[in-house]
Amino acid sequence: MTYSRIVGSGSYLPPRVVKNEEFAARLDTSDAWIRERTGIVERRIADESQAASDLALEASRGALAAAQLAPADIDLIIVATSTPDQVFPSTACLLQASSEFAIAPRSMCRRCAADSCTGLQPPTASSGRG
Repeated sequence: MTYSRIVGSGSYLPPRVVKNEEFAARLDTSDAWIRERTGIVERRIADESQAASDLALEASRGALAAAQLAPADIDLIIVATSTPDQVFPSTACLLQASSEFAIAPRSMCRRCAADSCTGLQPPTASSGRG
């Protein structure tokens, strides 16, 4: 019997960094106040031209490289995000449809955990092999 398994993971951070000091300059707050209550020191902000599927594509490249797999080896795409590109079709389907990630017709795409914290569920590459 073949089981699914996670064989690689990837991540991507947009290049724009926003530190707490930037918020403190505009709002009635401070770096210390934010840090003490949230533990957050900085955030990464995507460009207006970047959608969740663009970020997922970058992360998928890392996952595939770590797993030493090609997009055609993937049986299932799962994207967990609280900021989808749109409601329908899912971000996972948009990722699957991207020209670089166009994969075999046997693959399925699925969006799960739409209300999840994206930082806790990184994109992964999985294969039914072995």
